[in-house]
Amino acid sequence: MPKLLLATSNPGKIREYRLLLDGLGYLITTPPEEGIAEVIAESGSTYEQNAQLKAVVYARSSRLTTLADDSGLEVDALNGEPGIQSARFAGEAATDTEKVSLLLAKLQGVPWERRTACFKCVIAIVGPRGRAEICRGECHGMIAFEPKGKNGFGYDPIFVLPETGKTMAELPAEIKNQISHRARASQKARQVLQQLRI
Repeated sequence: MPKLLLATSNPGKIREYRLLLDGLGYLITTPPEEGIAEVIAESGSTYEQNAQLKAVVYARSSRLTTLADDSGLEVDALNGEPGIQSARFAGEAATDTEKVSLLLAKLQGVPWERRTACFKCVIAIVGPRGRAEICRGECHGMIAFEPKGKNGFGYDPIFVLPETGKTMAELPAEIKNQISHRARASQKARQVLQQLRI
């Protein structure tokens, strides 16, 4: 069975991608499992640049088909912040709780109707030939006034999906993995990965 390297050490992302890419006929592995200690700075100015940068470097060092993503939360009332800085929004070592607290503090006093936001995910896949394929996914919602739910990770506890009336963190994984930004990008990525196997 061919290996697929997930270019991340984020446990939440690894857990989701193992579910989202299940049944494709790849053995999903991670940099630590392959003995790769390299940490790549996300120095791009777009999600696409960051995802492609990680995918190319890890594919080169592992010689495996590699999937990397960059994703973020864009809040309209904050002019698109935190955006590509979502993971580092409250500092490099900040916990998910600290990131959520900072975001809610910045939105203090902003009424419900102006709390619109969008989760974005860009996946880059680099196969044996070294060319990057890009897949995108988006999910639109609202920012809650307080965190709710124990599932998911990152900003999931404050991202409300209007069609469900619940935050991403209140949804079971099987529902989230049908409608999230990562799920939508992964549906396209599955097609690319199937083609690479042929």
